[in-house]
This record gives sequence, structure tokens and C-alpha cells, in this order.
Amino acid sequence: MTLADHSFATLPLAEDRAAMIRDHLRDAIVDRRLAPGTKLNEAEVGTLFDVSRTVVRAALQALAFEGLVKTERNRGAFVANPTPEEARQVFASRRLIEPGIARAAAERITSSEIATFRERLHEESRLIGERGPSARRAEIHASGDFHLLLASVAGNAILLRFMEELVARSSLVIALYGRSGASSCGHNDHGNILASLEQGDGEQAASLLLTHIDHIEADLDLRQTGNLPLREALGSGSF
Repeated sequence: MTLADHSFATLPLAEDRAAMIRDHLRDAIVDRRLAPGTKLNEAEVGTLFDVSRTVVRAALQALAFEGLVKTERNRGAFVANPTPEEARQVFASRRLIEPGIARAAAERITSSEIATFRERLHEESRLIGERGPSARRAEIHASGDFHLLLASVAGNAILLRFMEELVARSSLVIALYGRSGASSCGHNDHGNILASLEQGDGEQAASLLLTHIDHIEADLDLRQTGNLPLREALGSGSF
């Protein structure tokens, strides 16, 4: 085998490792175990996963494409810190895409897929009843899984890829801007959507999805605030 042949033979392995690192980093970002603004040092990540910086760079580039990582010239890669306007754009995109996914899913859904949805809803209900940051992160993750399952049932691989990116971005936005104690699933929206899917009513499911996205966004505090001087931020009285 020539050197060139060896390089091509090892390419899939490098791609697999990059994908594995991307998935691990994505989960850590979405779960807020890596906070927005955290620097992702290529050498450190490479050491943690025992891979070259080239493999790490490929993983970071994939995350940058998804909007979960920002790269800055001469500074490196950082966990994204989406602005309120970027957050609004994420949900505007979901309003354009998800109704069509719901209509397609209503035509294709099977009894076994309905059973899988019910299992997910049961898990969501359990998490909503729990307290603490870890339960909140798990709830956000479970909510995103519902939408990814819906996209999978719709049977369009391209739309599923889009939804994977949008759900990841949404989860980061919800973790960053979600109001304390507010639940994105507290309106029983997912249960109502599933009921429409069971009845084969794609239009009703699409309408309920739009309402659900409205509920998620209403649970966020996206007010733009400026950085005030310390005295103004603490009040003008004497200390």
C-alpha cells in the first residue's frame, strides 16, 4: 500500500472520530456543561480525546456550521453565545419548517412510532416534576427529542438534518434565556400534537406546532439590555 492509499484508508476513521467529538461537544454545549463563551482549545480537546488537532478542528468546524461554536481569527473557537436577534431567527426558521414536517408525519406515522412518542411524553412528564439545573437540562433535551422524532417520522432526511441543527440551537437558546421555573413543555403541547398525529390530522398538528413554538418563545426573556455602569446597575442611592 502506498502512502496515498494509506491516507485514504485512514480517512473514514478520522471522520468518525471527528463526528464522535462533535457529538460529545454538542451535548455538553446544549446541556450547558460548557457555558456560552467557553474557549475550546484544540490542543486540550485533542488530549482529552487522544486525537490530532486536525481531527479536533474538523469537529469544531462542524459545530461552527451548526451555529453552536464561533471561531475568531487568531483567537480560536468558543461556545456560541446567541444574541436575542439570533434566538428570534431560530424560532422564525422553525415556524417555516415544522408545520410541513407535521403534515408529512401525520401521513406516515405508525402504531409503533406512536408508542415511542408516548414513552417520550412519559419521560417529559417525569422531568417536569423534578427540580434543579440537571433536571431542567434533561427536560430541554427531552423536549428537543420529541421534535427530532417527529422529523424522523416525516421521512425526509434533509429536513431531519435541518431540524437537528435548529433543535440544538433552540436548546442552547432555551438554556440561556429561559425564565427561571418556566417549562417549554408545560402547556401539554406535545400531547395535543401527538393526538392530532394519531388522528391523521396533519393540518391540526401543524397549527398546534406553531402554537407550541409561540409558547416556547414566550417562555424566554429576550429583552435586549445594555451594560450599565456599576453605580447605575446597583441603583443611584448611597451605599
